Amino acid sequence: MNLLELHDIHTYYGKSHILFGVSLEVNQGSIVGLMGRNGAGKSTTLKSIIGIVPPKSGSVNFQGEKVNGLAPFRIARKGIGYVPEDRRVFSDLTVYENLEIMAPKKGKSTAAWTIERIFEIFPKLNILKSSRGMELSGGEQQMLTIARALMANPKFLLLDEPAEGLAPLIVQELGKLIRKISEEITILLAEQNLPFVLDLIHYGYIIDEGKIVFKAGVEELRTNKAIKEKYLGV
Repeated sequence: MNLLELHDIHTYYGKSHILFGVSLEVNQGSIVGLMGRNGAGKSTTLKSIIGIVPPKSGSVNFQGEKVNGLAPFRIARKGIGYVPEDRRVFSDLTVYENLEIMAPKKGKSTAAWTIERIFEIFPKLNILKSSRGMELSGGEQQMLTIARALMANPKFLLLDEPAEGLAPLIVQELGKLIRKISEEITILLAEQNLPFVLDLIHYGYIIDEGKIVFKAGVEELRTNKAIKEKYLGV
């Protein structure tokens, strides 16, 4: 079952045409990769889905419902979580407060993701719960940003370049966390760190100059050297 479907979306920044007929599908229960070089259109695709940069044409369907044209907060309420590339933690708030502001209102205690459960999955955040956002390392901020998105109890998670700028050991730890989260939440992962992506995904798309140029299962993506050299520079 396709949880998310993009069909022929065209997205602009002002008069600049950025995405050219992007189409992709994400099956429920999977991790799908969106790979490409810097500036290829990965982040714009995710922003088109969540409505920050709405497509000018085409359709974004979530659970069979067209959602493009809705405000970002309304798309989020449909069950889509978004982890931006620049993290955006609240620097003056503690880790606990960053999470608390996303907690469901009283009377909605059936939420799957609570602060207590977050601290079980992200034990490092429990240790740092009294630390302010500005005091965290890049990896710790990335964990907090993902944890904060989970507090909204999404059915689907958009992850934009989560491994960018992180040390290899932190990237490995992040991969384990993403795999754990994927047991319950479907994920679309936009990333250019190819070894990191291929270790996680079931299926992948390659985007170049705003167009989907290749799609395949993870094993073909691992072995197709010509495609990787042409579009990913590896």
